[in-house]
Amino acid sequence: MKKSWNTKHNKNWKIKQKILQKKNLQQNKQKTIMKTQNQRHPFGKPFLFIFTCLLLMMLVLPTLIVVPSASKKEVVDSVEKAQPENKEPTSMNDEGEAVTVSVMRNQTDKIEDIPLETYVSRVVANEMPAEFELEALKAQSLAARTYIVNQMLHQGKTKGPDVTDTTADQVYSDDTELRERWGKNYRSKMEKVQEAVQATKGKILTYNQAPIFPAYFSTSNGYTENSEDYWDNEHPYLRSVKSPWDKESPKFLDQQTLSLQEVGKQLGVSLASSTQIPLEITRTNSNRVKALTIGGETFSGRKVREQLNLRSNDFTVTQKGDYLIFKTKGFGHGVGMSQYGANGMAKEGKTYEDIVKHYYQDVDISSLEETAPTLVTKK
Repeated sequence: MKKSWNTKHNKNWKIKQKILQKKNLQQNKQKTIMKTQNQRHPFGKPFLFIFTCLLLMMLVLPTLIVVPSASKKEVVDSVEKAQPENKEPTSMNDEGEAVTVSVMRNQTDKIEDIPLETYVSRVVANEMPAEFELEALKAQSLAARTYIVNQMLHQGKTKGPDVTDTTADQVYSDDTELRERWGKNYRSKMEKVQEAVQATKGKILTYNQAPIFPAYFSTSNGYTENSEDYWDNEHPYLRSVKSPWDKESPKFLDQQTLSLQEVGKQLGVSLASSTQIPLEITRTNSNRVKALTIGGETFSGRKVREQLNLRSNDFTVTQKGDYLIFKTKGFGHGVGMSQYGANGMAKEGKTYEDIVKHYYQDVDISSLEETAPTLVTKK
């Protein structure tokens, strides 16, 4: 039994020895592999650590560089999109502009000094719909700038404002007022207006090298009027011309019904009720009323239009009982440039030069520096 136990013990011991030898062989093999790897990379583990760090830097740094740039762009875009709410479009460059316009503000009774091109852009914004064609807006810019330059030259050295902000001169609103009127459309409309003004910057309309009186109005009756047929003065460049485009204007036709009592009161004549009122009308070459005889009194077509607040002095009168029905064609005095006519010409592909030279006969487009050097050099 003792011998048998020794034999079995010896056998187990040999098995354990073989297992230990096998483990030693595996460990030696692993050491050999690591040694070989270290020989291939002489810096060993430090090298792997550094290599890993460099790899991470190569992957991360471009991201760190690009992301802030993108963020900056987003911030700039955000500011630009928010700009309409905060400031006026800055396409008009008024820096160092010598010419300023003194405007009497009707609501505040205060005079504001406005750089010329800013003044022109805000007048155009009031006097012509921003939805009109760009070439029509350019023509309006020329007319508006010419008007104020002509006004300032004739003001001479008299004290007081150059113009008012009403229809007595040219309608003007400041930036805040335009913002309130246009709301969310402010920026797009103002940029379009300013583009038109910028395209004609420093240019005015002249006749014999002097600024003209650039009369303009909304809608004609198909023809414009000679200046002397509405006002007293005859201007060679304010001649009657065809304007067929105006028939497309929403303001081309209008009708007003007034009582005999109201007409008599406004015109200062006695019109008896329940009687047929004798009427006599004479007309100008453009078919507008030159004179109306009513109640034994004769009035100019202009007087009737203005006293009865008619749209035009091209009108017909029909009596129905104790009422007079006035049917009008056109809107405005009819002298000079028709705004709806200008827009119609622009839609047909005409340029602003074509437009102004159609409505203002034999005029030139001149630079402000050449025509009014005293204004340009005024500080």
